[in-house]
Amino acid sequence: MTTTSFTRSTLRVSLAALCVSQLVWFSLGCDSTNVGGYSHGNLYSSNYRSIAVPIFKNSSSDRAIPFQLADALVKEVESATPYKISGEGRADTVLRGTITKVELRMLSQSVATKLTEEMALNVTVDYEWIDMRTGKPIISRSGVLSSAVFVASLPNNQPIDLGRFAVAQQLARDIVASLQCDW
Repeated sequence: MTTTSFTRSTLRVSLAALCVSQLVWFSLGCDSTNVGGYSHGNLYSSNYRSIAVPIFKNSSSDRAIPFQLADALVKEVESATPYKISGEGRADTVLRGTITKVELRMLSQSVATKLTEEMALNVTVDYEWIDMRTGKPIISRSGVLSSAVFVASLPNNQPIDLGRFAVAQQLARDIVASLQCDW
């Protein structure tokens, strides 16, 4: 009987210790502080409620990219952040930028015909996220590069527009993700 009683009391102590440790972990999980490099709070600053996204200036010869990027940025901000899209005169913040370079690069060519098969569309941007109350940048990035690959040759014969769309989507994800960093 002493062995059974010892085992039951050990089991009770073990269960109590397990419950206490789970309670501690639960309370840490509900805290909005930074624990072990991970934040349990909001990813975006609550200091701002709205953002204006004007069409980026364009230093390249590609005239379609600024419009596709603006559209992708608006959709990404609306779907991934708590911020509302607003006009530049009414927004708390504005996201301004310049497309500095758009280039096509051949990645592969057919051995038989020497025609280009895969192409990379590389787009480089500079941008600032500006607090309209102070006029100062919240973040500023230069030389942000994104690429998209498309197959220009047969049988796929994908148009460059597919590359433009993909690179605009990727840039929008990258830019919006940078809005959640520690400033």
